[in-house]
Amino acid sequence: MCSAGREADQPGSPAGGSLQDAAFSALLEDSAEDLYEYAPCGYLSTLLDGKIAKVNSTLLTWLGHSREQLVGRMSFADLLTVGGRLYHETHFAPLLRLQGEVSGIALELKAADGTRLPVLVTSTLKTSPQGEPLLVRTTLFDARDRRAYETELLRARQEADRERARLQQVVATLQRSLLPPSLPTVPGLRAAAHYHTASRDNLGGDFYDLFALGDGRWGFFLGDVCGKGPAAAAVTSLVRYTLRAAAIHDPDPVTVVGTLNTALHEAYSGDDPRYCTLIFGVLTPRAAGDGFTVTLAGGGHPSALHLRADGTAAYLPTPGGLLVGVVPNARFTTATAVLGPGDTLLLYTDGLTEARTAGADARYGDDALHVFATALAPAGAEAVVTAVRELLDSFGDGLDDDTAVLALGVPAGRPTGETA
Repeated sequence: MCSAGREADQPGSPAGGSLQDAAFSALLEDSAEDLYEYAPCGYLSTLLDGKIAKVNSTLLTWLGHSREQLVGRMSFADLLTVGGRLYHETHFAPLLRLQGEVSGIALELKAADGTRLPVLVTSTLKTSPQGEPLLVRTTLFDARDRRAYETELLRARQEADRERARLQQVVATLQRSLLPPSLPTVPGLRAAAHYHTASRDNLGGDFYDLFALGDGRWGFFLGDVCGKGPAAAAVTSLVRYTLRAAAIHDPDPVTVVGTLNTALHEAYSGDDPRYCTLIFGVLTPRAAGDGFTVTLAGGGHPSALHLRADGTAAYLPTPGGLLVGVVPNARFTTATAVLGPGDTLLLYTDGLTEARTAGADARYGDDALHVFATALAPAGAEAVVTAVRELLDSFGDGLDDDTAVLALGVPAGRPTGETA
């Protein structure tokens, strides 16, 4: 008997299990009224005129009101903040009458001490068997944790937006430092340029410049460094200063591009090779004072477009030019043209011709650009750059790469007082 008694008291024995089951069943046999009163959410029943007919203890505790203060005296709208009452009258109540249920609406309750309690509200309209509305049953969930989370999320997003704005400002400042602040005035020439940034969050690698060489000659270049970001910006800076220094020492275009090729290959011949495409040219005033002789050398760059005074346009290719910086002893060749009155030379980076026009695989292309340039000719440098800028804007999201444009034009008629 003693052994049997001890066995009955042991957890896990049949007798002990029965006692535990009985205790657990007792916990589950709370009255429906207890479940209503002390539920983890607020319950509220209101008459059709809005007066509170029933409220559970949970909601009374949240609000700091007694049952006598609410039942038969106040309406659900009276518990809301001013903004909440306005929303309840103009949206919540009409929608409830129309649909019979409104779910998950964020509102704020006003407690007895004046504090605000954010809640998520769900209301259903109880009807008679004949479909007549009888009363409104409302469930309210405490949304303070959710509100705190949303507030923190908003704060984090605002901080991220501020950081992004600061980053964009830094990027824009650095980008401007890699481009000439303005183009110089060249006697007998009009020059215009434009830089289209595809992303305000990242540095591009496109570049251009126009500068004096002495003896009336002018050097110019336009190109594109592979990649984006700070690494590409560092290469762009090296390219610009190397080209300027090399051109002052010896302005022959082939020599200048060859010097840059050596500098890039020596600086970036390791695990992270860097290279660029490029057109470098020299403008030499013609003896007759009617324009310039243009000598170009190119390294893997799209051909310049020659818009002529007679209304035609043609590419001015620089064949045989390898990408600059890829191999140590790359060979480059020159091309020569006359830029006469009414002529304009257009240089651009491949962001223009590779812009998407229809679908993911359709690109604007060289042929379309040639048609576009022919329709413009004859046109001065400013008009050409304005037209190209409008073209770039028309691509919208299809323009996903930075684009630099440089136009050099000889006016059709020399302005009064100007000397070549």
